[in-house]
Amino acid sequence: MNNIQTGTKDAGTLYVVSTPIGNLEDITLRAIKTLKNVKLIAAENTTHTKKLCNHYEIGTRLTSYNQHNHKTSGVNLIERLTRGEDIALVTCAGTPGISDPGALLIKMACENGICVTPIPGACAAIAALTVCGLKIDNFLFAGFLSNKSGKRKKELQELAAEKRTIIFYEAPHRIMPFLEQLHEVFGNRKIAVTRELTKSHEEILRGSVADILSNLSQREPRGEYTIIAEGMEKCVEEEDIPEQMEETIKNMLMEDISIKDIAEIVTKTHNIRFRAAYKEVLDLKRKMENF
Repeated sequence: MNNIQTGTKDAGTLYVVSTPIGNLEDITLRAIKTLKNVKLIAAENTTHTKKLCNHYEIGTRLTSYNQHNHKTSGVNLIERLTRGEDIALVTCAGTPGISDPGALLIKMACENGICVTPIPGACAAIAALTVCGLKIDNFLFAGFLSNKSGKRKKELQELAAEKRTIIFYEAPHRIMPFLEQLHEVFGNRKIAVTRELTKSHEEILRGSVADILSNLSQREPRGEYTIIAEGMEKCVEEEDIPEQMEETIKNMLMEDISIKDIAEIVTKTHNIRFRAAYKEVLDLKRKMENF
């Protein structure tokens, strides 16, 4: 069955409004008009959004909607929409729903038959992608990975063989551990790291992972980061695993290194899919045990 959006009769509209990611001039005329005309603005951070509203003389009432109160606030907002009120959803910066709790409200609105309309504009991921200097005709948005080292490493391993350019978000206090792990799993690929885009301290770093790690290690990380990593250009398939690798794997198995750790080493040094490397190591281990 086709899901055709028509909106529940007499219900209001949820406007998903993009706001500037830094420079206040990066807002559309339609966004300003929408924010002025709606009954209510649901903001991730009302103090932050108030500055934008004051700048453009927007007097619409603000209400808080964020990751801490989304369950109770979301129900209230849906009730108001159902009663016929138009509401604008905004995030701290950029496009709502992209790595923020706004996606939950949008989902609830859709499930309740409420019309949801985008007011497009700034988005940190796309802004960073356009200036990264890497191949961008085909890309994957990964957003924020886990803040737990072990889980984040597993997530990176699952992305290591991805051929498309990959977009990540990261907080300043986690940027160094993230890049160190990226270097460990992805190898020394080309990346671009951006921060404070459109602001006075805008910075765009391009180079290898090692180069950028060295650069950032010399100062205190500040601002939210967007990282663009090139995809794996060529990935060796299972049948293409080099013969010389077998002896290396045998030596590591004799040193009692775990299958998983050996597979990770082989993946990085021979540009082989993790699954293929793991299978090769496991097969060799079984052969050695049966010899």
